[in-house]
Amino acid sequence: MSKINIVLHEPEIPQNTGNIARTCAATGASLHIIKPMGFEIDDKKLKRAGLDYWHLLDITYYENLDDFFNKNIDASVFYFTTKAPRKYTEAKYEGKVFLMFGKESKGLPEPLLEKNPETCVRIPMRPNLRSLNLSNSVAIAVYEVFRQNDFEGLLEEGTPTTFMWEDFRI
Repeated sequence: MSKINIVLHEPEIPQNTGNIARTCAATGASLHIIKPMGFEIDDKKLKRAGLDYWHLLDITYYENLDDFFNKNIDASVFYFTTKAPRKYTEAKYEGKVFLMFGKESKGLPEPLLEKNPETCVRIPMRPNLRSLNLSNSVAIAVYEVFRQNDFEGLLEEGTPTTFMWEDFRI
């Protein structure tokens, strides 16, 4: 099974990052956040979106892109962008993969995409639309890696659970 690493480059919206953190916790993916962020990590909206899963996260922060690449020298990075000619389902995600997503307002930096055209991928959508929601895009990508590996490591059937929404107070 591939080791999944989600990389957020300069995320701006706390609810998106919280939702992504929840996806990471539910799947065992590691979360990497490249600063600057458009919010404080203790933002109430961020914590609410992630519910009570924060203690389950493997999360690493980086000061900038150079810091990320210096600490992940052999990283196999796939860059998610609306500008890629190749669909995300055409990539083969093997080994320790890093799925990188850009900030909500601008995406990933153009020079980064131009330098790595062979690992740029896109999620198909209708023409004349700017992009999908960031947390939705991350979920699509993470589950494609799991699909390619027959969902190894995830529960294959549901089990009844009992919980109370009061348990999720923040």
